[in-house]
Amino acid sequence: MKKMLLLGASGLVGKALVKECKGSFEVYGTYATRPVDLPEEKQFQLDIRDKKKMKEVIQDIKPDVIISCLRGAFDQQLEFHKELALEIQNTESTLYYFSTANVFDGDFTKHHTEEDEPNAASPYGQFKVECETALQETLKERAVIIRIPQIWGKNSPRLDQIKSGIEEGSIDVYSNLECNHLTDELLAKQLIYIILHHLKGVFHLGAVDMMTQAQFVEELVGSLTNKDITFHDCLLEDKPETFHFGLKSIRKSLPERLLKTNRALVSDLV
Repeated sequence: MKKMLLLGASGLVGKALVKECKGSFEVYGTYATRPVDLPEEKQFQLDIRDKKKMKEVIQDIKPDVIISCLRGAFDQQLEFHKELALEIQNTESTLYYFSTANVFDGDFTKHHTEEDEPNAASPYGQFKVECETALQETLKERAVIIRIPQIWGKNSPRLDQIKSGIEEGSIDVYSNLECNHLTDELLAKQLIYIILHHLKGVFHLGAVDMMTQAQFVEELVGSLTNKDITFHDCLLEDKPETFHFGLKSIRKSLPERLLKTNRALVSDLV
């Protein structure tokens, strides 16, 4: 069985990947503070500033597949990933790097596909673009870029925030922000398919349709409760125009069973 190393296995996405990948790979994981659901000998506490420890883990495991869903200070993450790429440059390891819709947050005039050049305005988006570029320059096609929108899950902070809003009786929503979403469980299934079928390049994952953030939240709340909730309609940046912040895919790589609408994702969350 091939070996997989999950960098950041204790987060929302990391936990879903551990669960999904156990049957197909010998899974190892790293965590910052909270141990993960893996045998003790297959998990490692790792600070992203400790590049020496990272190299020791790589050399010890010799993973065939590495998935990075790390969090931390942008400058520290960038240096970590540059060192990681150099460490595996002369191996056969493939790195799957989670990026973000924010690589396009400098242009809200349209939803973006894999063919669009990144255009980031925020520090977060700019950092992600820089990291994508560094990994691709060093690893070529062995760096697979997975761009994702907002991630939801049954145990996610985002869903907890919605439930708190239900208890309080009011929730802020944005009627001029149009985007798509994704769940931790569907993301894990999509990624394992990409890995097992040796697909390369850049992927935009997310619901196949777009909704305003207000529509998505209102449908989610309606599925969670019959209680009357007050939705406070907000405008992003206090401007009336629509902000397009979705990730569209022109790739036909994933089977129909792994493609879902926003409404289907709402159903999966309740």
